[in-house]
Amino acid sequence: MSRTLEQKIQHLYWLKSIGIDYYCSETIVTHSNSSTKNLDNDNMTALQPSSPTTKESAAIQVATTNARINTGLSRSLTSPRNDVVPESLLQHAKTTESTPRNAEQAARHIANSVTTLEELKQSVLNFEGCTLKGFATNTVFADGNPNSQIMFIGEAPGATEDQKGIPFCGESGKLLDNMLACIGISRAVNAYITNTIFWRPPANREPTPEEISICKPFVEKHIALINPKLIVLVGSTAATSLLGKHAGISKIRQEYYSYTNQYLQKPIATTAIFHPAYLLRQPMQKKTTWYDLIKIQQFIAENRLLSQTYL
Repeated sequence: MSRTLEQKIQHLYWLKSIGIDYYCSETIVTHSNSSTKNLDNDNMTALQPSSPTTKESAAIQVATTNARINTGLSRSLTSPRNDVVPESLLQHAKTTESTPRNAEQAARHIANSVTTLEELKQSVLNFEGCTLKGFATNTVFADGNPNSQIMFIGEAPGATEDQKGIPFCGESGKLLDNMLACIGISRAVNAYITNTIFWRPPANREPTPEEISICKPFVEKHIALINPKLIVLVGSTAATSLLGKHAGISKIRQEYYSYTNQYLQKPIATTAIFHPAYLLRQPMQKKTTWYDLIKIQQFIAENRLLSQTYL
């Protein structure tokens, strides 16, 4: 195998480790009645092999081109020197992405053994089984009052959260704080906030099912240690990953559910709201979310979860 081809294959390992393996397909344009990528003529030309090639080489060419399109990777892959991926990242990617089941089992073993919130936090900080950690700046564990009776669980850290190590501290976090303040909830006083994923996915993409599964034991133990009376799932990823519902967030948010896991002694009332990042893109949905917040406020009052001072 030539050095150049070997380097390209190594680059593919790296690209897959940051979660864009679903772009690695030789079939880019689907049938006419299906949705297609919005590619310009130059990019479409780049997807076509310039000369007869093997299936392996075609897959490499397509994958690397789509990586540049979808994740903003601007490095040219035509030069062997530019193809080189740092060996530490490559080895980390190979080891982790090839054994997601082992990583999930390791996370479960750790979650089974911890008994305090501080132990769980240190375990997550030290955990090396999720590939995302190798590309994140910080582990984003939680924020707020751990003695709260209300727990908010979002999707994954964004760019600002990754830099500061605090969940929901960017623009969407500011909107969430304002939304909660309207119904007497503050993370500084009576709310606790975390995510289903502790590390930022590259380019703010959605977490993969494997990444969610690896982090899930920690999330389940996290919930049990906080033991809230109400869980509010923020966004579709959090709602579907914890409730196991196949319906979209638009339907899930209309109901209250009983959530349980192996660490809980009894179920916890759970509902969902639109993610504030979605509301920033779709401000017309803020009216719908306001009604959801009113329902949450009513639930809090009926179950005496907060002091009347904050309602």
